Amino acid sequence: MTDAKQLHDRAIVFDGLQTSQWGRPIFEEMRAGGITAVNVSTVLWENFREGIDYVSQWKHFLRDNSDLIRPVRTVADIHAAKAENKTGIILGWQNTSPLEDKLDYVEIFKDLGVGIMQMTYNTQNYSGAGYLEENDSGLTGFGKEVLSEMNRVGVLCDLSHVGDKTSADIIEYSKSPVCISHILPRALKDVKRNKPDELFTACASKGGIIGISLFAPGLADGNDATVESYLDAMSYVIDLVGEDHVGIGTDFSLDRPRPGPWLLWANKDKGTARTLTEFGSVKINKPQGIQRMTEMPNLTARMLARGWSEERVLKLLGKNWLRVLDAAWQPAA
Repeated sequence: MTDAKQLHDRAIVFDGLQTSQWGRPIFEEMRAGGITAVNVSTVLWENFREGIDYVSQWKHFLRDNSDLIRPVRTVADIHAAKAENKTGIILGWQNTSPLEDKLDYVEIFKDLGVGIMQMTYNTQNYSGAGYLEENDSGLTGFGKEVLSEMNRVGVLCDLSHVGDKTSADIIEYSKSPVCISHILPRALKDVKRNKPDELFTACASKGGIIGISLFAPGLADGNDATVESYLDAMSYVIDLVGEDHVGIGTDFSLDRPRPGPWLLWANKDKGTARTLTEFGSVKINKPQGIQRMTEMPNLTARMLARGWSEERVLKLLGKNWLRVLDAAWQPAA
């Protein structure tokens, strides 16, 4: 029988998205949980200047905590993080709002280290509609150019908070694989934040990946969910699209007060307008058994307990993410 701890220790463990309260305690927890690399995707409503500020903030974090974390621009950097016993940091966005209406900014931010951009966050922007926009009219003309530029310079496009029609348009139009970094299946819980089967199969058919989220309101058992509930959702998507197109996207927002100013801001349209969801103020549990990064080894153990092969577990923990990142980060012709 495979030893779960040994497997976890040698695996590349990739977290498709976190929005935690960044600082040394979180970076120490990343190491304690054996996390090899993380998409640190806290940008939600920011403009260009604020997007630059985020890059600057991370320059300080990386310099001041270089014993724990290191920057990631390539898949080779993720392997280096593993070899150095550090956690690799990929700068990510949950909105393309820092681009404002300037196409040239895609390449500028790529050069600054932003490797993953979610096209929209919850509502409409210049490129398309979020999942809570009243009328999802799909990918805009400007959005097609943004996507083409992301493909050209090697930025992975994320669809997690993107509207269904806009998501379908992006999958069809993109020349590179895309990700749905932190999501759950609508077939198991019919809430708008979750996505339908057809988007999962379309994403996978173009070589993309679906990161399964720990977000309790999207799990069948809600706040009573356990690590088994999480793996039930993962298993459903594996059965749908195959084990090569599924990974982890925890959506951890660890150590952010609830309610608190950041979460309340996050759940307003553009950060200042109407409140879009109650998620910033209501009690939301992470599934029992995987409530902190320190419990990530438990996820590996429970995967093995289901009879999943060592190779499948290694794919789900990180190998699938590395394949998609490697493909998306190659500049498209």
